Amino acid sequence: MTSPHPPGATPPPGCPAHARPAAEPHRPASPHAAPYAPAQDAVRLYGPDFAADPHGFYAELRRQGPVAQVEIAPGVPAMLVTDYRAALELLHDDATWSKDSRPWMPTVPQDSPVMPMLTWRPNVFFSDGEAHDRYRKVITDSFALLEPYELRGYVQGAADTLISRFGAEGRADLITQYARVLPLMIFNRVFGLPDSYSDRLISALAGMLEGRTPAEAARANEDYTRYIMELVAAKKERRGPDLTSWFMDHPAGLTDEELIHQIVLTMGAGHEPTTNLIGNALARMLSDNRYYSTLSGGALTARDAINDVLWNDPPLGNYSAHFPRRDVFFHGTWIRAGQLTMVSYAAANAQFGTVPLEQPGAGGGAHLSWAAGPHACPVRNTALLIATTAIERLTAWLSDIELTVPFDELEWRVGAFHRALAALPARFTPLTPDQAGATPWDSSPSPSTRPAPTSPARPPASAR
Repeated sequence: MTSPHPPGATPPPGCPAHARPAAEPHRPASPHAAPYAPAQDAVRLYGPDFAADPHGFYAELRRQGPVAQVEIAPGVPAMLVTDYRAALELLHDDATWSKDSRPWMPTVPQDSPVMPMLTWRPNVFFSDGEAHDRYRKVITDSFALLEPYELRGYVQGAADTLISRFGAEGRADLITQYARVLPLMIFNRVFGLPDSYSDRLISALAGMLEGRTPAEAARANEDYTRYIMELVAAKKERRGPDLTSWFMDHPAGLTDEELIHQIVLTMGAGHEPTTNLIGNALARMLSDNRYYSTLSGGALTARDAINDVLWNDPPLGNYSAHFPRRDVFFHGTWIRAGQLTMVSYAAANAQFGTVPLEQPGAGGGAHLSWAAGPHACPVRNTALLIATTAIERLTAWLSDIELTVPFDELEWRVGAFHRALAALPARFTPLTPDQAGATPWDSSPSPSTRPAPTSPARPPASAR
Protein backbone atom coordinates (compact mmCIF):
# COMPACT_ATOMS: atom_id res chain seq x y z
CA MET A 1 0.00 0.00 0.00
CA THR A 2 1.08 3.59 -0.41
CA SER A 3 0.44 4.49 3.23
CA PRO A 4 -1.79 3.67 6.20
CA HIS A 5 -5.38 4.91 5.87
CA PRO A 6 -5.37 8.69 6.32
CA PRO A 7 -7.95 10.30 8.62
CA GLY A 8 -11.46 9.91 7.20
CA ALA A 9 -10.54 7.05 4.87
CA THR A 10 -11.76 4.27 7.12
CA PRO A 11 -14.92 2.67 5.68
CA PRO A 12 -18.08 3.49 7.65
CA PRO A 13 -19.69 0.78 9.80
CA GLY A 14 -21.74 -1.71 7.83
CA CYS A 15 -19.94 -1.23 4.51
CA PRO A 16 -18.46 -4.16 2.54
CA ALA A 17 -14.85 -3.33 3.41
CA HIS A 18 -15.39 -4.47 7.00
CA ALA A 19 -16.23 -7.98 5.88
CA ARG A 20 -12.60 -9.13 5.67
CA PRO A 21 -9.16 -7.63 6.38
CA ALA A 22 -6.77 -6.75 3.60
CA ALA A 23 -3.49 -8.63 3.54
CA GLU A 24 -0.18 -7.02 2.60
CA PRO A 25 1.10 -8.89 -0.48
CA HIS A 26 4.71 -9.64 -1.38
CA ARG A 27 6.28 -6.53 -2.89
CA PRO A 28 8.22 -6.97 -6.17
CA ALA A 29 11.59 -5.25 -6.27
CA SER A 30 10.68 -2.52 -8.77
CA PRO A 31 7.85 -1.41 -11.01
CA HIS A 32 9.61 -3.03 -13.94
CA ALA A 33 9.40 -6.40 -12.18
CA ALA A 34 5.64 -6.28 -12.80
CA PRO A 35 5.28 -4.41 -16.09
CA TYR A 36 1.93 -3.28 -17.37
CA ALA A 37 0.51 -5.80 -19.82
CA PRO A 38 0.13 -4.84 -23.50
CA ALA A 39 -3.27 -3.36 -24.26
CA GLN A 40 -4.30 -6.42 -26.27
CA ASP A 41 -3.94 -8.56 -23.13
CA ALA A 42 -6.01 -6.25 -20.94
CA VAL A 43 -9.71 -6.71 -20.23
CA ARG A 44 -11.66 -4.43 -22.57
CA LEU A 45 -14.30 -2.27 -20.95
CA TYR A 46 -16.00 -1.28 -24.17
CA GLY A 47 -18.23 -2.98 -26.68
CA PRO A 48 -21.65 -4.57 -26.33
CA ASP A 49 -20.46 -7.52 -24.22
CA PHE A 50 -19.30 -5.26 -21.39
CA ALA A 51 -22.43 -3.10 -21.66
CA ALA A 52 -24.64 -6.19 -21.40
CA ASP A 53 -22.90 -7.73 -18.37
CA PRO A 54 -20.46 -5.39 -16.60
CA HIS A 55 -20.60 -7.31 -13.31
CA GLY A 56 -19.42 -10.44 -15.11
CA PHE A 57 -16.39 -8.46 -16.25
CA TYR A 58 -15.80 -7.08 -12.74
CA ALA A 59 -15.82 -10.62 -11.34
CA GLU A 60 -13.11 -11.54 -13.85
CA LEU A 61 -11.10 -8.42 -13.00
CA ARG A 62 -11.16 -9.22 -9.27
CA ARG A 63 -9.20 -12.37 -10.02
CA GLN A 64 -6.27 -10.06 -10.86
CA GLY A 65 -6.44 -8.58 -7.35
CA PRO A 66 -7.51 -5.17 -6.00
CA VAL A 67 -6.06 -3.44 -9.09
CA ALA A 68 -6.75 -4.75 -12.59
CA GLN A 69 -5.32 -4.09 -16.04
CA VAL A 70 -7.94 -2.84 -18.49
CA GLU A 71 -8.39 -1.08 -21.80
CA ILE A 72 -11.07 1.64 -21.80
CA ALA A 73 -10.97 2.30 -25.56
CA PRO A 74 -8.86 1.00 -28.44
CA GLY A 75 -5.25 1.83 -27.61
CA VAL A 76 -6.06 3.37 -24.21
CA PRO A 77 -4.81 1.22 -21.29
CA ALA A 78 -5.61 1.95 -17.66
CA MET A 79 -5.42 0.46 -14.20
CA LEU A 80 -8.79 -0.09 -12.54
CA VAL A 81 -9.26 -0.28 -8.75
CA THR A 82 -11.99 -2.84 -8.03
CA ASP A 83 -11.48 -3.26 -4.26
CA TYR A 84 -13.55 -1.14 -1.87
CA ARG A 85 -10.80 -0.51 0.69
CA ALA A 86 -8.19 0.21 -2.00
CA ALA A 87 -10.60 2.63 -3.68
CA LEU A 88 -11.13 4.52 -0.42
CA GLU A 89 -7.38 4.77 0.13
CA LEU A 90 -6.74 6.14 -3.35
CA LEU A 91 -9.61 8.63 -3.18
CA HIS A 92 -8.31 10.10 0.10
CA ASP A 93 -4.60 10.19 -0.80
CA ASP A 94 -3.99 13.35 -2.82
CA ALA A 95 -0.31 13.32 -1.82
CA THR A 96 0.36 10.24 -3.96
CA TRP A 97 -2.28 10.71 -6.64
CA SER A 98 -2.82 13.71 -8.92
CA LYS A 99 -5.86 14.64 -11.01
CA ASP A 100 -3.77 16.48 -13.63
CA SER A 101 -4.04 14.52 -16.89
CA ARG A 102 -1.65 16.66 -18.94
CA PRO A 103 1.45 14.45 -18.58
CA TRP A 104 -0.64 11.43 -19.61
CA MET A 105 -2.45 12.97 -22.60
CA PRO A 106 0.42 12.67 -25.15
CA THR A 107 0.43 8.89 -24.64
CA VAL A 108 -3.12 8.48 -26.01
CA PRO A 109 -4.54 8.88 -29.53
CA GLN A 110 -6.00 12.40 -29.54
CA ASP A 111 -9.05 11.26 -31.50
CA SER A 112 -9.87 8.58 -28.93
CA PRO A 113 -13.54 8.63 -27.86
CA VAL A 114 -12.49 8.80 -24.18
CA MET A 115 -10.56 12.05 -24.55
CA PRO A 116 -13.57 14.33 -23.89
CA MET A 117 -13.81 12.72 -20.43
CA LEU A 118 -10.08 12.85 -19.69
CA THR A 119 -8.63 15.94 -21.40
CA TRP A 120 -7.25 18.44 -18.88
CA ARG A 121 -9.19 21.65 -18.35
CA PRO A 122 -8.90 24.38 -15.69
CA ASN A 123 -11.75 23.06 -13.58
CA VAL A 124 -12.39 21.19 -10.35
CA PHE A 125 -12.11 17.72 -11.97
CA PHE A 126 -8.53 18.09 -13.17
CA SER A 127 -6.91 20.19 -10.46
CA ASP A 128 -5.11 19.54 -7.20
CA GLY A 129 -4.37 21.40 -3.99
CA GLU A 130 -5.20 25.09 -3.76
CA ALA A 131 -6.52 25.31 -7.33
CA HIS A 132 -8.94 22.45 -6.65
CA ASP A 133 -10.07 23.96 -3.34
CA ARG A 134 -10.67 27.31 -5.03
CA TYR A 135 -12.77 25.86 -7.85
CA ARG A 136 -14.69 23.57 -5.53
CA LYS A 137 -15.61 26.41 -3.20
CA VAL A 138 -17.11 28.36 -6.09
CA ILE A 139 -19.37 25.40 -6.84
CA THR A 140 -20.36 24.51 -3.28
CA ASP A 141 -20.97 28.12 -2.21
CA SER A 142 -23.08 28.83 -5.29
CA PHE A 143 -25.18 25.67 -5.13
CA ALA A 144 -25.82 26.38 -1.44
CA LEU A 145 -27.80 29.43 -2.58
CA LEU A 146 -30.31 27.31 -4.50
CA GLU A 147 -33.42 27.01 -2.36
CA PRO A 148 -34.50 23.35 -2.27
CA TYR A 149 -38.21 24.19 -2.42
CA GLU A 150 -37.64 26.37 -5.51
CA LEU A 151 -35.55 23.70 -7.18
CA ARG A 152 -38.23 21.10 -6.44
CA GLY A 153 -40.78 23.41 -8.05
CA TYR A 154 -38.61 23.75 -11.17
CA VAL A 155 -38.33 19.97 -11.44
CA GLN A 156 -42.08 19.48 -11.02
CA GLY A 157 -42.77 22.10 -13.68
CA ALA A 158 -40.29 20.55 -16.11
CA ALA A 159 -41.71 17.08 -15.45
CA ASP A 160 -45.25 18.28 -16.09
CA THR A 161 -44.16 19.97 -19.33
CA LEU A 162 -42.53 16.77 -20.61
CA ILE A 163 -45.38 14.50 -19.53
CA SER A 164 -47.88 16.78 -21.25
CA ARG A 165 -45.92 16.30 -24.50
CA PHE A 166 -46.31 12.52 -24.56
CA GLY A 167 -49.15 11.86 -22.11
CA ALA A 168 -51.85 11.54 -24.77
CA GLU A 169 -49.83 8.93 -26.68
CA GLY A 170 -50.06 6.26 -23.97
CA ARG A 171 -46.42 5.30 -24.51
CA ALA A 172 -43.00 6.91 -24.33
CA ASP A 173 -39.29 6.27 -24.31
CA LEU A 174 -38.50 7.42 -20.79
CA ILE A 175 -34.84 8.04 -21.67
CA THR A 176 -35.03 10.26 -24.76
CA GLN A 177 -38.37 11.88 -23.87
CA TYR A 178 -37.89 12.32 -20.13
CA ALA A 179 -34.73 11.36 -18.22
CA ARG A 180 -32.29 12.87 -20.72
CA VAL A 181 -34.27 16.07 -21.26
CA LEU A 182 -35.42 17.00 -17.77
CA PRO A 183 -31.99 17.75 -16.19
CA LEU A 184 -31.13 20.09 -19.06
CA MET A 185 -34.35 22.04 -18.59
CA ILE A 186 -33.38 22.46 -14.94
CA PHE A 187 -29.78 23.46 -15.71
CA ASN A 188 -30.95 26.04 -18.26
CA ARG A 189 -33.14 27.58 -15.55
CA VAL A 190 -30.72 27.54 -12.60
CA PHE A 191 -27.83 28.86 -14.71
CA GLY A 192 -29.97 31.84 -15.60
CA LEU A 193 -31.46 31.67 -19.10
CA PRO A 194 -35.18 31.83 -19.94
CA ASP A 195 -36.99 28.55 -20.53
CA SER A 196 -37.14 29.39 -24.25
CA TYR A 197 -33.40 28.56 -24.41
CA SER A 198 -33.75 25.04 -23.01
CA ASP A 199 -34.53 23.42 -26.37
CA ARG A 200 -31.24 24.79 -27.75
CA LEU A 201 -29.30 23.26 -24.88
CA ILE A 202 -31.15 19.96 -25.24
CA SER A 203 -30.54 19.82 -28.99
CA ALA A 204 -26.84 20.66 -28.68
CA LEU A 205 -26.04 18.07 -26.03
CA ALA A 206 -28.15 15.43 -27.77
CA GLY A 207 -26.15 16.04 -30.94
CA MET A 208 -22.86 15.73 -29.07
CA LEU A 209 -24.04 12.47 -27.51
CA GLU A 210 -25.73 10.92 -30.53
CA GLY A 211 -24.07 12.53 -33.56
CA ARG A 212 -23.76 9.81 -36.18
CA THR A 213 -20.92 11.51 -38.05
CA PRO A 214 -17.98 13.69 -36.97
CA ALA A 215 -19.62 16.60 -38.82
CA GLU A 216 -22.85 16.23 -36.82
CA ALA A 217 -20.92 16.06 -33.56
CA ALA A 218 -18.85 19.10 -34.54
CA ARG A 219 -21.99 21.12 -35.34
CA ALA A 220 -23.50 20.13 -32.01
CA ASN A 221 -20.32 21.20 -30.21
CA GLU A 222 -20.46 24.57 -31.98
CA ASP A 223 -24.10 24.98 -30.92
CA TYR A 224 -23.21 24.15 -27.32
CA THR A 225 -20.30 26.60 -27.36
CA ARG A 226 -22.58 29.31 -28.74
CA TYR A 227 -25.13 28.61 -26.00
CA ILE A 228 -22.48 28.92 -23.27
CA MET A 229 -21.06 32.14 -24.71
CA GLU A 230 -24.54 33.72 -24.93
CA LEU A 231 -25.21 32.66 -21.33
CA VAL A 232 -22.01 34.30 -20.09
CA ALA A 233 -22.61 37.45 -22.17
CA ALA A 234 -26.16 37.76 -20.82
CA LYS A 235 -24.98 37.50 -17.21
CA LYS A 236 -22.13 39.97 -17.76
CA GLU A 237 -24.73 42.45 -18.93
CA ARG A 238 -27.19 41.73 -16.14
CA ARG A 239 -26.73 39.56 -13.08
CA GLY A 240 -29.56 37.53 -11.58
CA PRO A 241 -30.35 34.97 -8.86
CA ASP A 242 -28.62 32.17 -10.74
CA LEU A 243 -25.52 29.97 -10.68
CA THR A 244 -23.73 31.82 -13.48
CA SER A 245 -24.01 35.15 -11.66
CA TRP A 246 -22.91 33.58 -8.38
CA PHE A 247 -19.93 31.94 -10.10
CA MET A 248 -18.99 35.35 -11.54
CA ASP A 249 -19.31 37.23 -8.27
CA HIS A 250 -17.59 34.67 -6.06
CA PRO A 251 -14.55 35.98 -4.12
CA ALA A 252 -12.42 33.34 -5.87
CA GLY A 253 -12.37 35.73 -8.83
CA LEU A 254 -12.64 33.29 -11.74
CA THR A 255 -11.17 34.40 -15.05
CA ASP A 256 -13.44 34.20 -18.09
CA GLU A 257 -11.75 30.96 -19.14
CA GLU A 258 -12.16 29.44 -15.69
CA LEU A 259 -15.80 30.58 -15.51
CA ILE A 260 -16.67 28.93 -18.82
CA HIS A 261 -14.96 25.69 -17.83
CA GLN A 262 -16.79 25.53 -14.48
CA ILE A 263 -20.13 26.02 -16.25
CA VAL A 264 -19.35 23.41 -18.92
CA LEU A 265 -18.13 20.96 -16.29
CA THR A 266 -21.12 21.46 -13.99
CA MET A 267 -23.62 20.99 -16.80
CA GLY A 268 -21.81 18.01 -18.29
CA ALA A 269 -21.03 16.29 -14.99
CA GLY A 270 -24.58 16.86 -13.83
CA HIS A 271 -26.36 15.81 -17.00
CA GLU A 272 -25.10 12.31 -17.78
CA PRO A 273 -25.11 10.90 -14.20
CA THR A 274 -28.50 12.44 -13.37
CA THR A 275 -30.01 11.12 -16.58
CA ASN A 276 -28.66 7.65 -15.84
CA LEU A 277 -29.77 7.79 -12.21
CA ILE A 278 -33.35 8.63 -13.23
CA GLY A 279 -33.40 6.06 -16.04
CA ASN A 280 -31.80 3.21 -14.08
CA ALA A 281 -34.06 3.82 -11.07
CA LEU A 282 -37.20 3.93 -13.23
CA ALA A 283 -36.15 0.68 -14.91
CA ARG A 284 -35.96 -0.99 -11.50
CA MET A 285 -39.23 0.46 -10.23
CA LEU A 286 -41.20 -0.53 -13.33
CA SER A 287 -39.91 -4.11 -13.36
CA ASP A 288 -39.98 -5.04 -9.66
CA ASN A 289 -43.17 -5.77 -7.74
CA ARG A 290 -41.55 -4.67 -4.49
CA TYR A 291 -42.22 -1.11 -5.57
CA TYR A 292 -45.94 -1.75 -5.46
CA SER A 293 -46.32 -3.92 -2.36
CA THR A 294 -44.25 -5.73 0.23
CA LEU A 295 -45.01 -8.39 2.82
CA SER A 296 -45.19 -5.64 5.43
CA GLY A 297 -47.78 -3.81 3.35
CA GLY A 298 -45.66 -0.80 2.39
CA ALA A 299 -44.39 -0.16 -1.12
CA LEU A 300 -40.77 0.72 -1.77
CA THR A 301 -40.24 4.32 -2.85
CA ALA A 302 -38.40 6.28 -5.50
CA ARG A 303 -35.63 6.94 -2.99
CA ASP A 304 -35.31 3.17 -2.42
CA ALA A 305 -34.90 2.68 -6.17
CA ILE A 306 -32.24 5.38 -6.24
CA ASN A 307 -30.37 3.74 -3.34
CA ASP A 308 -30.62 0.43 -5.19
CA VAL A 309 -29.04 1.99 -8.28
CA LEU A 310 -26.32 3.81 -6.35
CA TRP A 311 -25.27 0.57 -4.68
CA ASN A 312 -25.78 -1.96 -7.45
CA ASP A 313 -25.84 -0.14 -10.82
CA PRO A 314 -24.12 3.28 -10.44
CA PRO A 315 -24.82 5.88 -13.15
CA LEU A 316 -21.05 6.19 -13.60
CA GLY A 317 -19.60 2.73 -13.16
CA ASN A 318 -15.96 3.72 -13.57
CA TYR A 319 -14.26 7.11 -13.26
CA SER A 320 -12.24 9.13 -10.70
CA ALA A 321 -9.28 9.36 -13.06
CA HIS A 322 -6.02 9.69 -11.10
CA PHE A 323 -2.34 9.64 -12.02
CA PRO A 324 0.41 8.64 -9.53
CA ARG A 325 3.01 11.33 -8.98
CA ARG A 326 5.72 8.65 -8.78
CA ASP A 327 6.04 4.91 -9.26
CA VAL A 328 3.91 3.42 -6.50
CA PHE A 329 3.35 -0.07 -5.12
CA PHE A 330 -0.40 -0.06 -4.54
CA HIS A 331 -2.23 -3.05 -3.05
CA GLY A 332 0.10 -5.58 -4.62
CA THR A 333 0.62 -3.89 -8.00
CA TRP A 334 3.31 -1.52 -9.23
CA ILE A 335 1.75 1.46 -11.02
CA ARG A 336 4.09 3.73 -12.92
CA ALA A 337 4.17 7.50 -12.55
CA GLY A 338 1.57 9.19 -14.75
CA GLN A 339 -0.31 5.97 -15.56
CA LEU A 340 -4.08 6.40 -15.80
CA THR A 341 -5.72 4.77 -12.78
CA MET A 342 -9.48 4.81 -12.28
CA VAL A 343 -11.87 3.65 -9.58
CA SER A 344 -14.64 1.22 -10.40
CA TYR A 345 -17.46 2.38 -8.16
CA ALA A 346 -19.62 -0.46 -9.46
CA ALA A 347 -17.06 -3.20 -8.79
CA ALA A 348 -16.12 -1.82 -5.35
CA ASN A 349 -19.77 -1.48 -4.28
CA ALA A 350 -20.53 -5.04 -5.33
CA GLN A 351 -17.32 -6.60 -4.03
CA PHE A 352 -19.17 -8.83 -1.58
CA GLY A 353 -22.39 -9.20 -3.55
CA THR A 354 -25.33 -6.99 -4.35
CA VAL A 355 -26.96 -5.06 -1.53
CA PRO A 356 -30.59 -6.24 -1.15
CA LEU A 357 -33.47 -3.89 -0.45
CA GLU A 358 -35.56 -6.08 1.82
CA GLN A 359 -37.41 -3.16 3.34
CA PRO A 360 -37.98 0.53 2.55
CA GLY A 361 -35.04 2.70 3.51
CA ALA A 362 -32.46 -0.09 3.29
CA GLY A 363 -29.26 0.28 1.34
CA GLY A 364 -27.69 3.29 3.17
CA GLY A 365 -24.99 5.62 2.03
CA ALA A 366 -21.62 3.83 2.34
CA HIS A 367 -21.46 3.20 -1.43
CA LEU A 368 -18.80 4.93 -3.56
CA SER A 369 -21.10 6.18 -6.32
CA TRP A 370 -20.45 9.79 -5.28
CA ALA A 371 -16.71 8.98 -5.00
CA ALA A 372 -15.06 9.99 -1.69
CA GLY A 373 -12.37 12.21 -0.27
CA PRO A 374 -11.52 15.72 -1.54
CA HIS A 375 -12.95 15.01 -5.00
CA ALA A 376 -16.30 13.54 -3.87
CA CYS A 377 -19.33 14.92 -5.68
CA PRO A 378 -19.93 18.41 -4.25
CA VAL A 379 -23.63 18.59 -5.21
CA ARG A 380 -25.00 15.15 -4.43
CA ASN A 381 -28.02 16.55 -2.57
CA THR A 382 -29.01 18.57 -5.65
CA ALA A 383 -28.74 15.50 -7.87
CA LEU A 384 -30.79 13.43 -5.42
CA LEU A 385 -33.51 16.07 -5.22
CA ILE A 386 -33.77 16.32 -9.03
CA ALA A 387 -33.85 12.55 -9.56
CA THR A 388 -36.26 11.81 -6.71
CA THR A 389 -38.69 14.55 -7.68
CA ALA A 390 -38.59 13.59 -11.37
CA ILE A 391 -39.42 9.96 -10.60
CA GLU A 392 -42.13 10.79 -8.07
CA ARG A 393 -43.80 13.25 -10.44
CA LEU A 394 -43.83 10.80 -13.34
CA THR A 395 -45.20 7.88 -11.35
CA ALA A 396 -47.81 10.11 -9.68
CA TRP A 397 -49.31 11.23 -12.98
CA LEU A 398 -48.86 7.86 -14.75
CA SER A 399 -49.81 5.51 -11.95
CA ASP A 400 -50.19 2.43 -14.15
CA ILE A 401 -47.01 2.91 -16.18
CA GLU A 402 -45.11 -0.28 -17.07
CA LEU A 403 -42.23 -1.37 -19.28
CA THR A 404 -43.03 -2.79 -22.71
CA VAL A 405 -40.04 -5.16 -22.61
CA PRO A 406 -38.62 -7.26 -19.73
CA PHE A 407 -35.82 -5.69 -17.71
CA ASP A 408 -33.27 -8.26 -18.89
CA GLU A 409 -33.97 -7.33 -22.53
CA LEU A 410 -33.24 -3.62 -22.11
CA GLU A 411 -30.36 -2.28 -24.21
CA TRP A 412 -27.44 -0.56 -22.48
CA ARG A 413 -25.23 2.05 -24.12
CA VAL A 414 -21.66 1.05 -24.89
CA GLY A 415 -18.87 2.81 -22.97
CA ALA A 416 -16.28 2.28 -20.24
CA PHE A 417 -17.48 5.05 -17.93
CA HIS A 418 -21.26 5.14 -17.77
CA ARG A 419 -24.01 2.66 -16.95
CA ALA A 420 -26.72 4.04 -19.18
CA LEU A 421 -29.81 2.72 -20.90
CA ALA A 422 -30.13 3.33 -24.63
CA ALA A 423 -33.93 3.37 -24.27
CA LEU A 424 -36.63 2.68 -21.70
CA PRO A 425 -39.90 1.98 -23.55
CA ALA A 426 -43.02 2.19 -21.40
CA ARG A 427 -46.80 2.31 -21.77
CA PHE A 428 -49.61 3.73 -19.64
CA THR A 429 -53.23 4.84 -19.81
CA PRO A 430 -53.26 7.95 -22.02
CA LEU A 431 -53.87 11.34 -20.42
CA THR A 432 -55.65 14.19 -22.21
CA PRO A 433 -55.90 17.89 -21.34
CA ASP A 434 -59.70 17.84 -21.23
CA GLN A 435 -60.20 14.78 -19.02
CA ALA A 436 -61.86 15.11 -15.63
CA GLY A 437 -59.63 15.92 -12.67
CA ALA A 438 -56.13 17.35 -12.50
CA THR A 439 -53.70 16.76 -15.36
CA PRO A 440 -50.07 17.74 -16.08
CA TRP A 441 -51.39 20.44 -18.41
CA ASP A 442 -53.00 22.19 -15.45
CA SER A 443 -49.67 22.74 -13.67
CA SER A 444 -47.39 23.08 -16.69
CA PRO A 445 -47.48 26.69 -17.97
CA SER A 446 -45.84 27.29 -21.31
CA PRO A 447 -42.30 28.71 -21.28
CA SER A 448 -43.60 32.11 -22.31
CA THR A 449 -45.96 32.34 -19.35
CA ARG A 450 -43.95 30.57 -16.64
CA PRO A 451 -42.80 33.15 -14.08
CA ALA A 452 -39.12 33.84 -13.55
CA PRO A 453 -37.43 32.91 -10.26
CA THR A 454 -38.41 35.24 -7.45
CA SER A 455 -35.41 34.78 -5.15
CA PRO A 456 -33.37 37.94 -4.70
CA ALA A 457 -29.82 38.00 -6.00
CA ARG A 458 -27.52 36.82 -3.20
CA PRO A 459 -23.74 36.74 -2.96
CA PRO A 460 -22.04 33.43 -2.16
CA ALA A 461 -21.70 32.62 1.53
CA SER A 462 -17.99 33.43 1.62
CA ALA A 463 -18.69 36.94 0.33
CA ARG A 464 -21.32 37.79 2.95
